This record gives sequence, structure tokens and C-alpha cells, in this order.
Amino acid sequence: MEDGKVMNKLNVLYEDNHVIVVIKPYNVLSQGDSTGDLSIMDDIKSYIKKKYHKPGNVYLGLVHRLDRPVGGIMVFARSSKAASRLCKAFNEHKIEKKYLAIIHGKMKDDSGELIDFIEKGKDGKSFVSSNGKKAVLEYKTLSYNSQYDCSLVSILLKTGRHHQIRVQFASRGHYLLGDQRYGVCDKEQICLFSYSLSFPHPITKEIMKFSVLPEKNGYWTRFTL
Repeated sequence: MEDGKVMNKLNVLYEDNHVIVVIKPYNVLSQGDSTGDLSIMDDIKSYIKKKYHKPGNVYLGLVHRLDRPVGGIMVFARSSKAASRLCKAFNEHKIEKKYLAIIHGKMKDDSGELIDFIEKGKDGKSFVSSNGKKAVLEYKTLSYNSQYDCSLVSILLKTGRHHQIRVQFASRGHYLLGDQRYGVCDKEQICLFSYSLSFPHPITKEIMKFSVLPEKNGYWTRFTL
């Protein structure tokens, strides 16, 4: 327990002296914000401090984020050198992030590329706008459920704009199931999960690959994962 808050059980996929790869649970912050709620960064720092008996503050570098309601794989840097190199790899598009999502309806094409310009509004919501920043993703429909009129899609992000996946699909009438901000407010968990991550190790340069499927509950039960 830390500051009166219960720590989340940390699911570690890999760790060494330079990086740590974990699964961020749904509805947990990537890093702390004005809410004061516990973040996955807080969890990891406490885990490292306890496991390695680290005195004082624990260094942990945030190199990418997942929206609070979204779960999935994240990598964090355990040294400033690793953080710098991972950030550079992200900027050079050497890190590959893939997501699974369940969207309303069926895309016109089973696979393709979505290109938009996305702007973040003052209310925290993003929208397609000619004044926005370029947003690109590739998608592939894995399965369609005609009974519920929804599709399971795999998504490869080419850029990392605010709420990009949610906005790009919703703007085409294919909102993500469970998306209370851009879809239908049904109080179900959003169906967006970062299931695959690959990156060059910041020190050894070895390509590290990780993959994990979301737990099969809620809307995920409509498909075979």
C-alpha cells in the first residue's frame, strides 16, 4: 500500500536493467495526473523498489502512453540512456504497436489505411479537422459478427495522436464498442487493447517482441480470440 492506496497487481512480461515490459490494466493511468489516482508508473516504481531493495527514488522513463480506459502492453525505461534511445526509436518509427478492437458495423474494405488530420479540443475530446495533425493507421478485419453487427479488427498505428484509433473509426460511423466518449454510453469496458509490441532493445539492439490477448469477457466474448 502506498499513500493509502492499494497497489495494482503488476503483470510483468519482461525486465532487465534497462527496460521493463508490463500489461497495463484497463482504467489505470499510464502516469499520474491531476486526479491523484494511482498510475501504472507508480505500480512499477513500487515493484522495483521492493524487489531490488532500492533506497530513495526509483528512476522510470515513460516513452509512450495508453489512454486510461485502454489496456495492454507497455514498455518503460529503467535508465535515462534507455529512455533516450527508446524515444528516438519511437520517433523513427522503429517501434511497432498493434491493437485489437471491436467496432460497430463492418468496414467497407476488409483491410486498408485510414488517413485523417486530428485536432484536440479544449474539452479533451479530439476530432477530425483540417487544422489537425496527420493521423495514419492500418487495419485488418479479422472477423465479423452478423448477430451483433460488429467486427474484430487488428490495428497497426503509424502515428500516435490523441485518441487516434477511437476518433478515426468513430468518424466513419464505426465507433469502438464500450467507448463512452466517442461511441454509445453503455457503461461497458472499451474494446481496445494493445496486444502486440516490438522494439529494438536500447542497449543490445535485439528486436524484442511481445504479444498477449485481452481477457475474454464483456464484448470480447462475441469473438474467438
